[in-house]
Amino acid sequence: MDDLRLDRWADDDHPHEECGVVGVWGSADAAALTALGLHALQHRGQEAAGIVSLAAGGQFHAHKGRGLVGDNFGDAQVIAGLPGRAALGHNRYATTGETALRNVQPLYADFEFGGFAVAHNGNLTNAHVLKRALVRRGCLFQSTTDSEVFIHLIAISLYTTVTDRLIDALKQVQGAYSLVALHNGALIGARDPMGVRPLVLGRLAQGGFVLASETCALDIIGAEFVRDVEPGEIVLIDDAGLRSVRPFGKTSSRFCIFEYIYFARPDSTVEGTPVYDTRKRIGAELARESAVGADVVVPVPDSGVPAAMGYAAEAGLPFELGIIRNHYVGRTFIEPTDQIRNLGVKLKHSANRATLEGKRVILVDDSIVRGTTSRKIVEMVRQAGATEVHMRISSPPTTHSCFYGIDTPERGKLLAAKHDIEEMARIIGADSLAFISLDGLYRALGRAGRDPASPGYCDACFTGDYAIPLTDQQDNSERPPSLLQAANQ
Repeated sequence: MDDLRLDRWADDDHPHEECGVVGVWGSADAAALTALGLHALQHRGQEAAGIVSLAAGGQFHAHKGRGLVGDNFGDAQVIAGLPGRAALGHNRYATTGETALRNVQPLYADFEFGGFAVAHNGNLTNAHVLKRALVRRGCLFQSTTDSEVFIHLIAISLYTTVTDRLIDALKQVQGAYSLVALHNGALIGARDPMGVRPLVLGRLAQGGFVLASETCALDIIGAEFVRDVEPGEIVLIDDAGLRSVRPFGKTSSRFCIFEYIYFARPDSTVEGTPVYDTRKRIGAELARESAVGADVVVPVPDSGVPAAMGYAAEAGLPFELGIIRNHYVGRTFIEPTDQIRNLGVKLKHSANRATLEGKRVILVDDSIVRGTTSRKIVEMVRQAGATEVHMRISSPPTTHSCFYGIDTPERGKLLAAKHDIEEMARIIGADSLAFISLDGLYRALGRAGRDPASPGYCDACFTGDYAIPLTDQQDNSERPPSLLQAANQ
């Protein structure tokens, strides 16, 4: 039996992580720094990790494995086997393709210009259409991940330089992506034209550059944050320094709003805004919109903590850790029987009876997807003696699936897509339930509200406003089984 991540089936009430990417150029410790960066980005993917390094003479070295970064790169001998002054790495959370070693990134290929490795965060929304056309041309796919489409588009491009081939490939794909690539001459970073997925640029103290999904990966290796890679920008880093090309026309930025709510680590700065401060502002706005009589504000850890702090401060109520999270659940070989599934939430969270008994409790969490975990959390708090349980959510209701790199269920399994808020409160067993409004969320982000003509963020999971075409979803041709596994099919 494959080993099972307990938190995968103990907590299905949140959208799950995307992926994390790191690239380092110009350091003798490139692989070690990449591994540290991936460790900081572990929250973005826990299914697998991989690093490819580039040594002198154009020799590439790779190590990949299922599991956590520490499981794969905690051995000094593994790092020693990844020599060179450049490396790139990837944490995987599967949104397309099964978790098999062939799907673990970075992907690598030998071209006429030399070796080429690529790591990708996001989803291509026309991957099936492109893959079908490429297979008809004779391309042989070795994985079931949409990231391999980049490899084949580069391979068949008629352009001469690596950069022009990559631009040619990027102009054919649709979707949300942050991409880091490595070849004999340079480290390359790219974001999709709408900048849905994040990518930041940092500078190492001893010289050299870093590309990463979040600033927390820069912090752990002592790199200085330089700037965000801009939407539609391609940055090229080599021994001559840094240069930038912008092959796409001007487009409106639609950065993923869920990065602020849940995905990014609280100590990261996203698009110039500290995530921790933003989440506290979201909580304060939520308190203004949905005040209720209570004795204590309790976060659902860990993602609900900053919003609960903001809520408590605005409401003038005590903030207490009424639920304690067990951070050492990790892996388990326990077979997920129904009985064990029912215990899953208690293995990950436990009620702090001393702070809950006899209290009217406001529970603050970041989202409700299926409602299953929320129901168990509410029940746990009641069993600990709470007289009332009021649930407050620091995002609007999740009514639509994500097709841009976040693992959410199909729409029919989203609680908010089938029930109004009063029905949802009854289903999860709360005395009351409230979500922050969409305009309230935008106010917390420093805007007057959501401008439908120019939202500035991707909020399709709340609105159904998909800014990037969903070509594969509209394609009615028969699909191979591997592609039926794509997110939200």
